[in-house]
Amino acid sequence: MYFKESGKINTERTLELAVKVAEERNIRNIVVASGSGSTAKFLKDIRDKNVICVTLATGSKEPGKNKMSKAVHKELTDSGMKVLTTTHVLSGAERGFSKKFGGISPIEIMAYTLKMFGQGTKVCVEISVMALDAGLIPYGEPIIAIGGSSQGADTAVIITPNHANNILDTKINEIICKPI
Repeated sequence: MYFKESGKINTERTLELAVKVAEERNIRNIVVASGSGSTAKFLKDIRDKNVICVTLATGSKEPGKNKMSKAVHKELTDSGMKVLTTTHVLSGAERGFSKKFGGISPIEIMAYTLKMFGQGTKVCVEISVMALDAGLIPYGEPIIAIGGSSQGADTAVIITPNHANNILDTKINEIICKPI
């Protein structure tokens, strides 16, 4: 499915499509990007899947602060969801060097190349690799990754991530939905 516009207007439909495909294809692992937890809350009642919410790294918006409140974090984990807060694999420390000294790193080039397919596609690759590196999803299995363009979700893919040290072996198997 292709959406005419990007953004949170597509969140509910993106999540419906992702869960439907997960059921049809017997995919057990779903990774969703959700900075504040609002998008992830839509998936908190799913009991037969391994759902991982990847949130923003602490300090990514404001030093020492996390965008997700402790109450939302507890709500998600109490529902059985795992919440991952860590450095973003497609920015992290390399962005710090670029901001300080100028220029661009190979990882940033990869991120901008993925953005040619949409911000959400880049996010899907990033969060799936992060979840794999954290040991929250199994190696070598296709998963569903859900990302978006700023707020909400507008992209879902079937992806077989690889660890960050082999990120170029990550395979986007199928696009479920994304903005045009």
